[in-house]
Amino acid sequence: MTVVEPAMVKRAVSAAALGNAMEWFDFGVYSYIAVTLGKVFFPSGNPTAQLLSTFGAFAAAFLVRPIGGMVFGPLGDRIGRQKVLALTMIMMAAGTFCIGLIPSYASIGVGAPILLLVARLVQGFSTGGEYGGASTFIAEYAPDKKRGFLGSWLEFGTLAGYIGGAGLVTLMTALLSTDDLLSWGWRIPFLIAGPMGIIGLYLRMRLEETPAFAQLEQEARTKEKERRQAEKRVGIREMVLGQWRAMLLCVGLVLVFNVTDYMLLSYMPSYLTSELKYDETHGLMVVLAVMAVMMCVQPFAGRASDRFGRRPVMAAGCAGFLLLSVPALLLIRQGSLLAIALGMGALGLLLVCFTSTMPSTLPALFPTKVRYGSLSIGFNISVSLFGGTTPLVVTALIGATGDRMMPAYYMMGAAVIGGIAVWLMSESACKPLPGSPPAVETEAEAREVIRTARQETATA
Repeated sequence: MTVVEPAMVKRAVSAAALGNAMEWFDFGVYSYIAVTLGKVFFPSGNPTAQLLSTFGAFAAAFLVRPIGGMVFGPLGDRIGRQKVLALTMIMMAAGTFCIGLIPSYASIGVGAPILLLVARLVQGFSTGGEYGGASTFIAEYAPDKKRGFLGSWLEFGTLAGYIGGAGLVTLMTALLSTDDLLSWGWRIPFLIAGPMGIIGLYLRMRLEETPAFAQLEQEARTKEKERRQAEKRVGIREMVLGQWRAMLLCVGLVLVFNVTDYMLLSYMPSYLTSELKYDETHGLMVVLAVMAVMMCVQPFAGRASDRFGRRPVMAAGCAGFLLLSVPALLLIRQGSLLAIALGMGALGLLLVCFTSTMPSTLPALFPTKVRYGSLSIGFNISVSLFGGTTPLVVTALIGATGDRMMPAYYMMGAAVIGGIAVWLMSESACKPLPGSPPAVETEAEAREVIRTARQETATA
């Protein structure tokens, strides 16, 4: 049994969440300033073509995420979670900072979008090892009874990063003229990534390795060196085929989580501007407010998943998206500020059902020796195929059909697939992670767990 110190858990969760917030500030800024980037890097007389090109570069980063997961995931299972999380932070900050230095299309021609694509690929590659590592890190530190609550702070950090990116873009849009924004203003959010990356790296370098991984290392140094060497050489085949059922469940859960996430937080600002001709600043302010509400609800939903279970919370989210996506989008399409706020708010609260539970649910699908690798691979395959391509696919579908209700239909389809995955998965709330002993906060709690187990054994 592992007794984790509350102070150590708090520091680990805070550092992982803060680092994640900084990474997703970098990644999210691209979404919120997509319309401006389309004009800078993809000059065209057709606004839809500009937006498609910009989101095409956005989606390209997701195509290399599985490669990043295949590299960083096994590396995290081999050399440790903390070292890999520090490396992903460096690469993400560098890729984002370089975007702010790229000359415009007017200056160097086709070289500008090519350099943008390269920087986005670096971002995507590094992010391939981020979520799986951060969620694994928190899950392996957290006591069994609080894993949902503590894991919810990871997505709290993600929302904080998105709010930071959205707030900065909104401020710039309000204060700068269109010419200033196009000529130099758009670079500011990307250049901020440099100092933020240094702060994030400092936070992650101060982290200690997780108890679950440290236990494997201790076993390897004492009496199980042969088994350790076998575990160290776990390959991609075992991480995927050896965990095929858990991998499929992971893909299904991540699909509904990320399609709805990217639809609401990344695509909707551009949808309001390009499709509904809504004022850009007001659209960003609405999304900013929705994310602030989600942040407030996030820890409570995580605690509810510890009390009632992960499956009921996620099932409620799937049912909600299936039934309410069309009414919510119809509200948004009414165009008034109140209607948009109500529609976006409803979708945001449903999304919390996933953001609050996924960081604790997904690591519990896999055993310790392959957790980082299998989770990173499954997560990034699903994100690349379905989540990251959401803005591009929905924009293309609207352009092809003329049906502006496509976002609702897309979310409903994702909810059906996610609901099937939730139905097939096992409940993991308040249970030890596979391959790890029970984790508790105090020695008194450990003694109580042992006493209860002995009583159950005697009764049986």
